[in-house]
Amino acid sequence: MEKIMLILLALAQPVPADKGAKATALAEIHKRDLSCVAAFAIVASEQERGIESALSYPLLTERGRVYAGQVGERVMVETGQSREQVRDAILAAVADQQAKVKNVGEPQEVVAEEMGKCLPLLDTEIPAKPKPTLNQCAAIMQLAYEEVYRREKLSKMAQDLKTLAFVLDNRARETMRGEGKSGNESDVILTQTREEMSVRQKNQTELDIDHCFALAAPKKKEQNFEH
Repeated sequence: MEKIMLILLALAQPVPADKGAKATALAEIHKRDLSCVAAFAIVASEQERGIESALSYPLLTERGRVYAGQVGERVMVETGQSREQVRDAILAAVADQQAKVKNVGEPQEVVAEEMGKCLPLLDTEIPAKPKPTLNQCAAIMQLAYEEVYRREKLSKMAQDLKTLAFVLDNRARETMRGEGKSGNESDVILTQTREEMSVRQKNQTELDIDHCFALAAPKKKEQNFEH
């Protein structure tokens, strides 16, 4: 529920109201879009908690928040409803989404059907950003750690970024080792990538940085079937 409320904060910016306008009821297209906002909020919350079924969908934290803001503003402008009314409508849509999967034998099929309707709308309004490679993610997190460390020394954020950078660096080296590259070759490649990403740092908002967090997530332990 916390993630849902964070996404609702996307509606925080004021929208100029037409003083003479009278609020109208939500049209079907508004209900559809708000239902998708609710679906994305729920899936984003589950993704943050590492629920495997939710991770099969594109990461929705950032794009879901932006989509919620755009839909909320559009609904307010087109219906004249207040911010509070639109928030209430989203919360009602969240409750409706949760009710759909309650006491259902295959809840993930219900979610898949809903996401099948909503994801094309999201892709149309907010196209997905290109995903950085594992090497690029290692470089991005290392650069982010160094930047935060310069400002805050070993703050909590700096420590978290340092851990992420370490994990991604190790996984990048492991992948390159599997490709037959030596340690020295990996050093050169990662150094070059950091230099390239440092030059492109201002344009990193063009990349799907959330993908880096997914690449750094703990790997599932393989089951041991030996007896």
